[in-house]
Amino acid sequence: MPPSTTSAVADSPSPALALLVAAAFFMEMLDATIIITAIPHIAASFDVPPVSLSIGISAYLVTVATFIPLSAWVAERFGARRVFTLALALFALASLACALSQNLAQFTFARIVQGIGGALMVPVGRLTVLRRYPKRELMKAIAIITWPGLTAPVLGPPLGGLITLHLSWHWIFLINLPIAAVGICLSLRLMPARASAARAAPFDLRGFTLCAFACLLLMSAVEGLAHLDGGRFAMLAVGAGGIAAGVFAVRHLKHHPHPLVALTPLEHPSFRVALLSGGLFRLSINTMPFLLPLMFQLSFGMDAFQAGLMLLALFAGNLCMKPLTSRVLSAIGFRRVLIINGVIQAASMAACALFTPEVPLALLIVILFLSGMSRSMQFTAFNTLAFSEMPSTKMGSANTLFSTSDQLSTGLGIATAALALQLFQALAGHDGPLIEDFHFALLGSAAIALVATFGPLRLAPEAGAEVARRGR
Repeated sequence: MPPSTTSAVADSPSPALALLVAAAFFMEMLDATIIITAIPHIAASFDVPPVSLSIGISAYLVTVATFIPLSAWVAERFGARRVFTLALALFALASLACALSQNLAQFTFARIVQGIGGALMVPVGRLTVLRRYPKRELMKAIAIITWPGLTAPVLGPPLGGLITLHLSWHWIFLINLPIAAVGICLSLRLMPARASAARAAPFDLRGFTLCAFACLLLMSAVEGLAHLDGGRFAMLAVGAGGIAAGVFAVRHLKHHPHPLVALTPLEHPSFRVALLSGGLFRLSINTMPFLLPLMFQLSFGMDAFQAGLMLLALFAGNLCMKPLTSRVLSAIGFRRVLIINGVIQAASMAACALFTPEVPLALLIVILFLSGMSRSMQFTAFNTLAFSEMPSTKMGSANTLFSTSDQLSTGLGIATAALALQLFQALAGHDGPLIEDFHFALLGSAAIALVATFGPLRLAPEAGAEVARRGR
């Protein structure tokens, strides 16, 4: 990517700008998860099985992942203020279209358009903040931006359940309209003015096409396998096509003089570990807000609000861990935190596979609370490590790669959860998912979280030490 047209580091970065981007990130992630507890109600209104609604979540997230590589180039070409403001407007209009949808096809299309707005909103805002904050305040800036990414998936389900029970599921999308309106007004005041178009590199159409096809085919394969659409062999062929497109995309990006996304940030071990192992970790934890509310409703007999309310224990754990994160990272380092805490997170997720209606409610809440604490620590550690040693000249490409991985792993996490449910349900010969199917799916998620700890084993003991020490 070309160098930034704005200053890489501002002398006095505005906290209001970071808060604006954090609010946009919160709205984007809230919209990805707020429909979870409303799934049975939306499915009933569309006359489709509840599991089929996972495509409404995954289509949104994979669209964000597909169009994120375009965001950095568009911001360089047209300026962060214009792109961020228009993205907020598109997101709001698509939210209105979601509320007005009459069937699953219309709903999925509206979610795709909404995903395009999200792809051009948060990455552009985050890149603007990263370029304006000095390294000594990097952990603070990243914490401000990414913490809503932890709270939104937890607050979304109970909020969605409350709105669904007392109003209707349509209102979970209509609430985006006033939030987006306020964001547009603040964007016009806080976002940097338009960048110089002369500095933008030529658009890499082939690179974008290959990256887009790789994301779309892989997600389509996982979704198709999850719902048994089109036959298993056909979906496996689609997945193979996605892998092939990804291989060609990597080869193209390595040799193109002006790639859509430069791969040079992968030369840094800390970024490489945060991207790959962090992607596996995000995939695993994003199965939880999908699996748990469904299990609480379908197997525990809870209503939508009660099921979502259970996830507030995760939020409480996130909240309690946040003030301790910097101290822990500076005391024992990123490598030890990611290894030890990764094992704790995997164990807490495996413990959720022991949940039954007979388990005391207090014990369920304690396990979810501890899981939330571990989740918060791991999430912040991976996100900070990714940019801890990245030169400012590579920050744009690093942000694009990390944002794409973030959204793709989130979408794949939800699709993988739906696939696991369908797989175990088919193996057991059940007509609908039973509690045992949820247990096996949760154990699979715990195994993925454990595999994500292998990457940090290759980190140097001092990885990210400078940022951890300054963030103290």
